[in-house]
Amino acid sequence: MEAQYRNYGGDTSFSSLRVYLNSLSDTSSRFSRRAVSVSTSYDEMSRVRAVSGEQMRRTLRWYDLIGLGIGGMIGAGVFVTTGRASRLYAGPSIVVSYAIAGLCALLSAFCYTEFAVHLPVAGGAFSYIRITFGEFPAFITGANLIMDYVMSNAAVSRGFTAYLGSAFGISTSEWRFVVSGLPNGFNEIDPIAVTVVLAVTFIICYSTRESSKVNMVLTALHIAFIVFVIVMGFWKGDVKNLTRPDNPDNPSGFFPFGASGVFNGAAMVYLSYIGYDAVSTMAEEVKDPVKDIPMGISGSVAIVIVLYCLMALSMSMLLPYDLIDAEAPYSAAFSKSEGWEWVTKVVGIGASFGILTSLLVAMLGQARYMCVIGRSRVIPTWFAKVHPKTSTPVNASAFLGIFTAALALFTDLNVLLNLVSIGTLFVFYMVANAVIFRRYVVVGYTKPWPTLSFLCLFSITSVFFTLVWQLAPPGPLRWFMLGASAVTAIAIVQIFHCVVPQAMIPEFWGVPLMPWTPCVSISLNIFLLGSLEAPSYIRFGCFSGLAVLVYVFYSVHASFDAEGDGSLDFKDMESLERINRSVLC
Repeated sequence: MEAQYRNYGGDTSFSSLRVYLNSLSDTSSRFSRRAVSVSTSYDEMSRVRAVSGEQMRRTLRWYDLIGLGIGGMIGAGVFVTTGRASRLYAGPSIVVSYAIAGLCALLSAFCYTEFAVHLPVAGGAFSYIRITFGEFPAFITGANLIMDYVMSNAAVSRGFTAYLGSAFGISTSEWRFVVSGLPNGFNEIDPIAVTVVLAVTFIICYSTRESSKVNMVLTALHIAFIVFVIVMGFWKGDVKNLTRPDNPDNPSGFFPFGASGVFNGAAMVYLSYIGYDAVSTMAEEVKDPVKDIPMGISGSVAIVIVLYCLMALSMSMLLPYDLIDAEAPYSAAFSKSEGWEWVTKVVGIGASFGILTSLLVAMLGQARYMCVIGRSRVIPTWFAKVHPKTSTPVNASAFLGIFTAALALFTDLNVLLNLVSIGTLFVFYMVANAVIFRRYVVVGYTKPWPTLSFLCLFSITSVFFTLVWQLAPPGPLRWFMLGASAVTAIAIVQIFHCVVPQAMIPEFWGVPLMPWTPCVSISLNIFLLGSLEAPSYIRFGCFSGLAVLVYVFYSVHASFDAEGDGSLDFKDMESLERINRSVLC
C-alpha cells in the first residue's frame, strides 16, 4: 500500500526536480484523493497537533476570552460606521440596527462555540471546515481569511496614526512622508504604523498570557472612554432629536427610512461585530474549554451589543440624524458645541486604545490560523512550530507580523479597506454550513446528499433574496419577490427539519434551535456579501486563484506525502504520546 504514496525510490515529492515533475504529472489523482479528505477530531487534537512539537499552555479562563472578544470587536470602526449608517440609512433607528446586527452576530457566534467546544484547537474555522468538508475547501477559506486579517491589521495600524494625531492635535501628514517615485495610494510612508505592528508582534510572540493581560488593560481603558462618551451624550443630548430632523423637509420620526433603512443600517454596522471569531483560535490555550469557551464568546458578544446600542442612542440624542457627520460623528458632534471641543480629544484617545486591542487580538488569531494550517502540511511545517520557552507559534507570528508591517508601511488606508471583509464573511458562511452538515451527517452511517441538497437550495434562495434587495427597483413587485423568497426559505428549512433527523447530538454544548440558528447566519452572511463592492470580489477571486495554484503545485503533494507517512511526517513520538495523554484526560 505504501508504494502508491511514493515516487522514485521512496522519495518525497520535493526531494529532487525530477521527482517533483513526476509528482506534478500525478496531480489530478492526488487532488481527487486529498481535496475532500476529512480529518477527525481526535487526529486534530493529537497527531496533527503534535506536528508543532511543543504544546501551547492552557492559561486562559472565561474572563480572558471575554476581554479578548471585546478587544477584538470594539475597534475604531464603531466611531465611523455608526455615523455613516445613521446619516445615510437608519436615522435614530440605528439603535435597532445595532440590536438586529448584534443578534445575528450572536447566532453566528453560537456556530463557532459548538465547534470550539468540540474541537479545542488553535485552527478555528480552518479546522472546523477541514473535519467537515475536507482539505481543499479548508485551505481556500483559511488562505482568504489570513489575507483578510493581514490587510485589515495593516489598515487598522495606519488608522492608529490618524486617531493618535487627532488626540494630540497633530496632522497625520506630519508623521508620514511622501515618496514621489511610488504610485498614489502607495507613496505615503507610515513609520508609526510599522512600529505599532512590530511592537504587538513582539508581545504576542512573548506570551499568550501576557498578551491577554495587556489586552485586559487596554480594553478596560477603551471601555472607560466609551462609557465616558455615552454619559456625555446622554447628558448633553436631547430626546427630541430621536424623532425630529433639523431640516423639516427630511423624513421624521424614529424610523425615518422605514424597515428597509433599519436593515440596510444593520448590514453596514454588522461588520463592527467582526472579531469574536479570533477568540475561537484561542481554544487550545483555554483551561476548561467546555465551560470557558461558551461564556467567553457569547459573553463578549452580548456585552458589545449593549455598548454599541448605548453608543448609538447617545449619538442620536446629541444631534438630529441629518446633522450627524458620516465620517466622524462623535468628534464632530462635540466640536460644534462651544466649550466641548476637548471631548474630541477624548474620542481620539479612546479610539487609539480600541485600535491597539483589535490589532492585538487579530494578530493573535491570524498567527494561530497559520500555525494550524502548517500542522496540516498544506504549507511548510516551519509555520506550525511552537517555541518551547514561550509556548507560542513564534514563526507564524513573526512572519505575519513582518508581512503586515510591510503593507502598513506604504499602503493607503482606503486601498486596504476596499479589500477586506469578504474573506471573513465567507468563512462565517462556511462555518454555519459546516455546523449543520456535522449535525446531520456522520460519514459512513448517513447519506450526505439530503443535507448537501438542502444547504445548496437554501443558499440559492438567500442569494436570490439578496439580488432582489440590491438590484430590484422599489415597488410592489420588489416586495412581492422578497416576501416570496423569504417564505420559500422558511419552507425549505421547515421541510428539512421535519424530514431529515439529526445524526449527532453534541455531548457538551450545541447550537440551539437547530437548524434555524445557523440558517439565519447563512442568509445574513450572503446578504452582507451582496452589499460589498466590486474590488472585494476581484480581490477574493484573484487571491482564491492564487491559493488554488499554491494548493495544486505544493499543498496537495505535501499533504499526499504526509498521508503516505501515516503520521503527517511526524517523528517526535514523545511529544505525540504526551499530547495523546492530555487529550484522553
